[in-house]
Amino acid sequence: MTTTFVETLHNGYGQCFTVDELLFEHRTEHQELLIFRNATFGRVMALDGIVQTTERDEFIYHEMLTHLPLLAHGGVARVLIIGGGDGGMLREVLKHPTVEAVTQVEIDQAVIDMCRRYLPNHSAGAFDDPRANVVIADGVDFVRDTSERYDLIISDCTDPVGPGEVLFTSEFYAGCKRCLNPGGVFVAQNGVAFLQLDEVLNTHHRLSPLFADQSFYCAAVPTYAGGLMTFAWASDDPALRQVALDALDRRYRASGIRTRYYNPQIHAGSFALPQYILDAFSGS
Repeated sequence: MTTTFVETLHNGYGQCFTVDELLFEHRTEHQELLIFRNATFGRVMALDGIVQTTERDEFIYHEMLTHLPLLAHGGVARVLIIGGGDGGMLREVLKHPTVEAVTQVEIDQAVIDMCRRYLPNHSAGAFDDPRANVVIADGVDFVRDTSERYDLIISDCTDPVGPGEVLFTSEFYAGCKRCLNPGGVFVAQNGVAFLQLDEVLNTHHRLSPLFADQSFYCAAVPTYAGGLMTFAWASDDPALRQVALDALDRRYRASGIRTRYYNPQIHAGSFALPQYILDAFSGS
């Protein structure tokens, strides 16, 4: 008998999926992990009742959180990923031959283990790449204590509930700023702005004192329902957010990567924000 999974992220609004086959259900030390198959989106992973990723549309999210900052920067050699236990972020970062080393900090080993088994196409062998170093630890503690420095930090966190809540705090952002190389970039998923505008405003207020340039960019990811998903952007080099389209195109072609969503035109246009977000920033 087919059952239904109903997401619990928003009060009074949500989305549901038919569970055509339950693949895995387990309560880890940190969270409730569920993986199931859906006829439309393929294999779906949910943590604590909230959809994290699906086989069908994961490429949009992962490409926009990796290729956009990598190609905007133009010289990333060392990358830090916070979260991202499904391996999709690591997979996309490692497509760039200029990346020399990637450290991934994931709080829950069980997420990695189950995703390697049930969502193998997400990581596609990335965890076995010699450039990858996986650390099982709390992301806040890691960025506070590490002596390493990075050109790009990607926060692939869950929504700010449960274990993911600390990855939206000023303490975490200050730690990321501390271990960024000069001219480095910090990016993070920041929810669906239409339904989670307070989260966007909180990130804006907490990142702005730390970085000379702070903004957001957008993409439409179908399973993150409710409108455009926003991604936080922060750097001390304002020029990185304004790279000319022809330069982005040259970098894209030189990288040799193949993408399904990202392209230089999408990159250039993604920093244009809806007026309701701009009005919220100005308090109007």
